[in-house]
Amino acid sequence: MLAYRHAFHAGNHADVLKHLVLTQVLRYMTQKDKPLTLIDTHAGAGGYGLDSNHARKHAEYDDGIGRLWGCNDLPAGLADYVSLVKSFNPDPARLMRYPGSPTLAKMLLRADDRMRLYELHSTDFPLLQETMAERRETAVMNRDGFGALKADLPPPSRRAVVLIDPSYEIKTDYAKVVTAVREGLERFADAVILVWYPQLQRLEPREMVSRLKAAANQGARRGWLHASLTVAAPTSDGFGMLGSGMFVINPPFVLQQTLAESLPLLKRELAQHDGASFALEHGAR
Repeated sequence: MLAYRHAFHAGNHADVLKHLVLTQVLRYMTQKDKPLTLIDTHAGAGGYGLDSNHARKHAEYDDGIGRLWGCNDLPAGLADYVSLVKSFNPDPARLMRYPGSPTLAKMLLRADDRMRLYELHSTDFPLLQETMAERRETAVMNRDGFGALKADLPPPSRRAVVLIDPSYEIKTDYAKVVTAVREGLERFADAVILVWYPQLQRLEPREMVSRLKAAANQGARRGWLHASLTVAAPTSDGFGMLGSGMFVINPPFVLQQTLAESLPLLKRELAQHDGASFALEHGAR
């Protein structure tokens, strides 16, 4: 688990989907005056240089944010996300840096909104501390984020957004995600919980989504929303990521429309083969 570095994958197609959802959830949640708490269970370094050796090794951003950089026909939600990424770059005309989830949240949250960020990696943790050093109401912790929901919910303001996006390099991460979600909903049924997962040629992701649906149907106040984007073809060796998905518990009511507008364009622009596809489904209490 601690060998994983998100710097190798920053700005790829999975980041595009994940951060589109995160930014639109935070846009909605910050419309109310009452402060909120953001919990990021696997926060990473906070931001990434795309000219670094890590990012350039596979240049995954070329097939992710890079394909959207010059698009002029983006739906409002996608245009908002891309504009935030451009604002993170010294020259908005050149894609040189990519903001991680904590940095995007830092751009969108208000001064009295709380952030609780967890990161175990010994290299990424101090980088995250540096990124967040000047922000008040922020705690950066070098601890396992799977226990965050049990520890941090309910928040003082009774408003919370939780992002869970482990590397899934260890198969037990799938079960840990479901356990964390169940524990979180038991403590605070109104929490908006965002779970990112990779689409692989394995059963674990599909089984996890089924278990998340059951957990949300049992414990959430406002149902769930599930978006998936498949961009790559299956490989003969059974390895490689085909795409990714976002499972959102207690989603803002506007999110479904935003994704319905954005997913067709993401399929068109990020497709790596003719069989690219997307899916959007929801369940209500």
